[in-house]
Amino acid sequence: MATVDTPLTRRRVGVLLHPTSLPGGMGCGDLGADAYHFVDFLVDSGISVWQMLPLVPTHGDLSPYQGLSVHAGNPLLINLTRLQEWGWLKGVIEPDTTDTTDFIQYRRCKLQNAYQGFIQYADGAVRAEFSAFVAEHAGWLEDYALFQAIRQAQGNGRWLDWPDELRDHDAAALMKVGDVLKNAVNYVRFEQFAFFRQWHQLRDYARQRNVLLFGDLPIFVAHDSAEVWANRELFTLDEHGKAQVVAGVPPDYFSATGQRWGNPHYHWERMQADGFSWWKQRIASQLDMFDWVRIDHFRGFEAYWEIQASEETAMNGRWVKAPGDELFEALHQVFDPLPLVAEDLGIITPEVDALRQKYHLPGMKILQFAFGGDAGNPYLPHNQTIDSVVYTGTHDNDTTLGWYQSLPDGVKQHVQHYLGHPQEPMPWPVIRSALASVARLAMLPMQDLLGQDGGHRMNTPGTSDGNWRWRFEWRQIDDGLAPKLNALMALYGRC
Repeated sequence: MATVDTPLTRRRVGVLLHPTSLPGGMGCGDLGADAYHFVDFLVDSGISVWQMLPLVPTHGDLSPYQGLSVHAGNPLLINLTRLQEWGWLKGVIEPDTTDTTDFIQYRRCKLQNAYQGFIQYADGAVRAEFSAFVAEHAGWLEDYALFQAIRQAQGNGRWLDWPDELRDHDAAALMKVGDVLKNAVNYVRFEQFAFFRQWHQLRDYARQRNVLLFGDLPIFVAHDSAEVWANRELFTLDEHGKAQVVAGVPPDYFSATGQRWGNPHYHWERMQADGFSWWKQRIASQLDMFDWVRIDHFRGFEAYWEIQASEETAMNGRWVKAPGDELFEALHQVFDPLPLVAEDLGIITPEVDALRQKYHLPGMKILQFAFGGDAGNPYLPHNQTIDSVVYTGTHDNDTTLGWYQSLPDGVKQHVQHYLGHPQEPMPWPVIRSALASVARLAMLPMQDLLGQDGGHRMNTPGTSDGNWRWRFEWRQIDDGLAPKLNALMALYGRC
């Protein structure tokens, strides 16, 4: 049997960059020419993995970890120029504003125009392609399309606040409203068709250039999402759809009061009763898009932090056992080997490690966490293992330069002493440390390759404003960066 090519079949390097952070595109990066240019940049640099955050449609805060669906693609990532090339969108696509909200409205308006153009101009082959897409993805697409159509008709309010019969997913009421909103429902289907058509063209290009795509799957689901609305029995909700307990983590590195995420917890007994079919469908959707997937907050599969919904912070909660072993055994029967990376950060117990190791899931090592404590710190390079993914930092961390600049003098001296008092400016000594690690895959946020400070971080956990908006510009990449990276890939055996 042929060996499956994964990011851990040999020593590799990847870059962490969400598509919204790409240059080009109106208000945010998208799946247009700049995404292809970025693949070319990776190839020119000797880099063979592109990791992204979840690609789901977001709420107003733009967080990809609180999506409106676990299966759908974010329509803001649809490239408008490509819609023009397909003949569906006419006219100029240059907005006269720099306001993010206006950009979002502008994109939505243009997508509506493209839908009308699709109806008017698409040929028979494309219409057949659309019909096939709708049929193939009906298992999640029909609920999502109806959810979004109703949500818009209800002023984009939460499904908890919809009229009772719609909130409670009454079949007769949904059939009636679906008939009234049939054009809006079909428009949502079109959005997803356009997104996945563009996505798979980009994925094919990446494959041709031997770049693997690495996705990200949040463990929990946003309360205001199509999946919770359509599958209330699979979540710990009361008779009105309100969460009884919510997810989060206790006080940790990121927050003294913990993190109260607010997601409803799963009703694990019901999920297990039908063989975890909901999870199998979710993983299958991700593997239709990516070569490999990181599962966020892996420790929650062994035991999760349960907070009463009435609590304002995550401080007062309790650990509750989860059927992680049974879940991953069921997934392993379908997906072998499991193409998953465990985000095993936070409060990790021997039981969590045992679960990860039983299913041969690589864990994560974060170099920004390595320099607190003594030589036994598990994140230090000399303690890392070959079946790991080493990061300088993640989307939740400061940039490596920003992190270093904020360290107390004593810790800075520790970093410098461990790294051999390097002459290169930060963050390059830490980047070199990641590349030299025995970990098969080394992941570098794009901000670190650009040497950017803390003003360029992607997300600050525990805050709700100003996150998920960072973008780079091509002019920030000087002509020497790709050759420099290529030389480092060769030096550390990661070509």
